[in-house]
Amino acid sequence: MKKKIALLLTLSLTTAAFGMTATGCESSSDDAADQATSTEAVSSQEEQTSTIDVSDVKFISDGVITMGCDANYPPFETIAEDGTTPIGFDVDVMTEVANRLGLELNVVNTGWDGIFEGIDVNYDVVCSGVTITEERKESMLFSDSYITNYQTVVVPTGSDLTFESLNDLDGKTIAVQKETTSDLVMSDMKSTKTIDVNIVQNEKVTACFTQLTNGEIDAVVCDSSVADSYVASQGDKYQIAYEDKEEPEVFGIAMGMDNTKLQAAINQALADMEADGWLEETRNYWFGSDAE
Repeated sequence: MKKKIALLLTLSLTTAAFGMTATGCESSSDDAADQATSTEAVSSQEEQTSTIDVSDVKFISDGVITMGCDANYPPFETIAEDGTTPIGFDVDVMTEVANRLGLELNVVNTGWDGIFEGIDVNYDVVCSGVTITEERKESMLFSDSYITNYQTVVVPTGSDLTFESLNDLDGKTIAVQKETTSDLVMSDMKSTKTIDVNIVQNEKVTACFTQLTNGEIDAVVCDSSVADSYVASQGDKYQIAYEDKEEPEVFGIAMGMDNTKLQAAINQALADMEADGWLEETRNYWFGSDAE
């Protein structure tokens, strides 16, 4: 787990996105060769003919499923060494979904703030570490879950702060990525006066960890998979102080409210990927054997 996540964070892995294009980017012959090498988790997958009918599904581009993501959230999505190609767990998942639907994948890298407004306009789906919530379900459809996460508190190594719950963040200054579940959870706790916490909202999760390194905050609150990746990639720099196992979060692929046929097709693809071991193998590759 630690080795593979550390490799991702140093951007030394090549993309596993066969047939994928990144909007606004052109691939050189070297990039194409890199793409052909793929990650271990998906390199053994053979080309297959789709058995899932999507003939009645309307896509932004014919024969292509377009995915929106914020490629600043490793190991779910980040940018490869070429400076343009999105790679990561979510990209691998959507590449395989597209393969099983008989489609190509196009990836649009966009900022998290306002990402859902681009559904059915700039892309067909958003697959970017999106937590399924009741509030979000009021304005978009979700696929079945493909991974589970937990809210996690990260502190500098050697910190004397201890946590038995998120309530122990009372009186602390924390950083979160803006508009993520971590932001919503902590903002709700603050607004309901459950705890008195100073929240610093950043556009990118990377900025949160920079602030932690600089001593500007006491802790970062983020998803467990992201926390694991940063702790693994930075040697003895950070440590996980608390993981809220009592409140699991499930991630899903978001799409437009009227796209029930696409939802059904993606759910079938995900079910097949779970049944034949593809999802488990790929989760293990990016997150380790303790991923769910």
